[in-house]
Order: sequence, then structure tokens, then C-alpha cells
Amino acid sequence: MSSLTPANPLVLTIGDLQGNLRRLRKERFMHVLLFGSAALSIGISILIVFTLFREAWVFLSGLIEQSGLGALIDGGARPGWYPRDGRFDLPTIVLGTIIVSGISVVVAAPLGLGAAIYLSEYAKPRTRSWLKPILEVLAGVPSVVFGFFALRVLGPDLIQPLFGTRTPTSLLVTGVAIGILVTPLMASISEDALGAVPRALREASFGIGARRSTTVVKVVLPAAVSGIVAALIVSVSRAIGETMVAALASGALGQAPRTVNPTDTGLTMTAAMAQLAQGSDQVVGDTLAFQSLFFVGAVLFLMTLALNLVADRIVERVRNQY
Repeated sequence: MSSLTPANPLVLTIGDLQGNLRRLRKERFMHVLLFGSAALSIGISILIVFTLFREAWVFLSGLIEQSGLGALIDGGARPGWYPRDGRFDLPTIVLGTIIVSGISVVVAAPLGLGAAIYLSEYAKPRTRSWLKPILEVLAGVPSVVFGFFALRVLGPDLIQPLFGTRTPTSLLVTGVAIGILVTPLMASISEDALGAVPRALREASFGIGARRSTTVVKVVLPAAVSGIVAALIVSVSRAIGETMVAALASGALGQAPRTVNPTDTGLTMTAAMAQLAQGSDQVVGDTLAFQSLFFVGAVLFLMTLALNLVADRIVERVRNQY
């Protein structure tokens, strides 16, 4: 009887299953390269945060030795942020930041969401194909352009005649300019969120006789609410961190009295840092003036971190999965 076993049976070894050695070396190299890039990014971030809080602690220690921690709230007759004179009234720049951010959100949220709804639900494909790239290009316009627009057009030609402000620069002008700056970002992210809503939900709404406007309000917006909230939070964070527009259009030069009136000149936290530093570590004035830059940066970092943590919780609570 002849044997059924082939003369040269195919024998597989562990080495055969491992694949091509050259390809494996490339994979290992890419793994090491990407891991190194990620580790370097994390390391640089840790060093930045460490330097920020180390200098902030130097500022706080020096302030406690000089006049106590209560000096962060100026109790004088005319409280304000005057770092070159050793007066560090933190509420001045925090209130300025909140006012400007609030105004910018009031401007950007309806405009951005309206543009997103039009692009996602009403615009024809051909119209959307050229409007969406224009919107994304606007999001990349340098902020210094918006700052000069606020100085030359927005303040003297619009805000000052309408609100009767004393000068063409104010917290109100800054907030409106930053709102216009943030609008393309709000619109782009919101449009992506609306586009991610399944088409079947819209068709089901149309199938029971709902109008397009009813479908948008009752179906699409609730379904995309988590993305819209995320867009709003990103826009607020962008408004809080905006520097050039705030430095150019706020009307203050590194120091300002405390105010809650948007039509007054004032300072945001970023503008206070930019105008005090002026591109140099040789800050003229009080011995703690330079370290105050790091303290303000640390406070700004904590504010943004808290905002993002709250935003994550909100998005998780309202997120819909399909």
C-alpha cells in the first residue's frame, strides 16, 4: 500500500509565523519613534507646568512676606491691577476676563450655531462645498487682524456710536471682536456635530409630517447637543485664552482700575500678561512684577482646567449614542 503522506510536507515554524524581519524592524522603529514623540510632548508639558507653578509660588511667598495674601484683593479707594507699583488686585483681571468671555459667547454662540444649522440642514451641496472651506479659512485668520479691525472699525464706527463709550477701546469692543473671532470655530465644530446625527432620524421626522424647522429644533439639535456643548466650551476656552485682541482693544496698558462696566477700559488676564512682559524678562517695576506673570498664568491654567473638567461631565451627561 502506498503511503498517503506527501514526500515534502509543508512544515511551518514559529519563525515563519512571525513575518518578514525587515517589516518587523520597521514596525519596531515606528513604535519607538511614536512613543518617543508622545513621551517628549508629555515631558515638555510637565516642565511647563512645573516652571509655571514654581514661579507662581515664588510670587505668593514674596507677597506673603511683604504684605500678606490679602494683598491679592486691593482694598484701597481705587482698587486695580498695578503690578509695577506692587498692587496686585486679582479680581480686576478676573472680572475683565469673565466680562469679555461672556460677551464673546453671546456673540459667537447664536451666529456660529446659526451658520452650522444652515450649512448642515438648509444649504445645497454645491453651496456648502464652497461655504464650509471659507468658514474654516476664517477660523485660521491671525488674531492680530481682528485686533486692528476692532481698533479701526468696530470700536469707533459701531460700538462707540451705539453705546456712547468715552473711547473706541473698551471691554465691550474686546468681547465683540473676540466673539467674531470665535464664531467660525463655533460654527465648524457645531456643523460637524450636526452632520454626525444619523440621517434616519431626520427621515423618520419627515415621515410623520414634521416640517424642516421642526425637525431641526425637535430632533437634530437634541441629538447633537453633546457636540454643540463641546463646541461652546471650546469657544469659551478660546475666548479666555485670546491675547492679541484683548491686548490691542481693551484700552489699558498693563494696568487698570477694577470695573464691572463693559463700556470701560480694562484688562483681561492674557492682556495683563502680554502688556506687562512686552517680550522681555526685564520687567520694570516692583520686585514681584515679573513673578506675577507666572501667577496669573497659573490662575488662568486652573480656570481652563476646571472649565474643561466641568465640560467633560456635562458632555457625558447629555451625550446620545446611536
